[in-house]
Amino acid sequence: MATYLDFEYKIKFIQEDIISAQVRHDKGAVEELTKKLDKEVTKIYKNLSDFQKLQLARHLDRPYSLDYINLIMRDKYEIHGDRHFRDDAAILCYIGYIGDEKVVVIGEQKGRGTKNKLKRNFGMPNPEGYRKALRAAKLAEKFNLPLLMLVDTPGAYPGIGAEERNQSEAIARNLLEFSELKVPTISIVIGEGGSGGALAIGVADKFAMMRYSIFSVISPEGCAAILWNDPKKVQTATNALKITSGDLKELDLIDDIIDEPLIGAHREKEKAAQVLKDYFLSEVSKLKSMSNEERMEARYAKLTKPGAFKE
Repeated sequence: MATYLDFEYKIKFIQEDIISAQVRHDKGAVEELTKKLDKEVTKIYKNLSDFQKLQLARHLDRPYSLDYINLIMRDKYEIHGDRHFRDDAAILCYIGYIGDEKVVVIGEQKGRGTKNKLKRNFGMPNPEGYRKALRAAKLAEKFNLPLLMLVDTPGAYPGIGAEERNQSEAIARNLLEFSELKVPTISIVIGEGGSGGALAIGVADKFAMMRYSIFSVISPEGCAAILWNDPKKVQTATNALKITSGDLKELDLIDDIIDEPLIGAHREKEKAAQVLKDYFLSEVSKLKSMSNEERMEARYAKLTKPGAFKE
């Protein structure tokens, strides 16, 4: 059963009316209600607040990495384990085809349902997850395969065991190693990009965000707790952090915004997957037309560009 946010309830009622009209085979009513739905969708989604975009990024029905992998990849094979400690289910690694392009895909996976969420650790990777991602990236480099990374995590897991196994070192190692990969790399935030947990698979030639995704150094809840010690300040924190795709594009911190369906990827998963696939294949084609030296120079310039100072 679909989940609706507070501001989506008018859409829910219209969609239910459309289903009723379809059952009655009332074509006239279906057409009229469809037009009404389109108007309501435009009205609501063209005027979303930053907090509403945050809610969409975390929507329970929003496609996760595995959903996109199943929709856009074929002849795929999963890569397990970091060859040091264990297999971290919060990070997925696959080799296979997207279109005619043989690729490696790395994604963060939150999981659905209590059992699966626990298995995936709510999408919060441990150090072994990032080391598995690095192993898959090195495999892509060895066989000269483009690399696609799907970012969707509230952050790296902050548990005692993770710290004992050097969580910060694993993230820092990925930042270094991914910046030096000699293959085309594309990273896309598909939902929630949280702190270093997102950055660990976010260093790439192209860094893009889905329309309703967010990317932040800290969660709005964490920001509200630290700055105001008041959980009611979450909306204020969301506005102050500038975490939406539009904000980050305006600040020139991301390369592109991927136009998922206006009504959201959670309502039209297949269309969202097709848009993501088309973007990836288009950008890979551009990156492959460049020499290794040109691509590495462009990546270095991009990674060292953010930031400003005043004397």
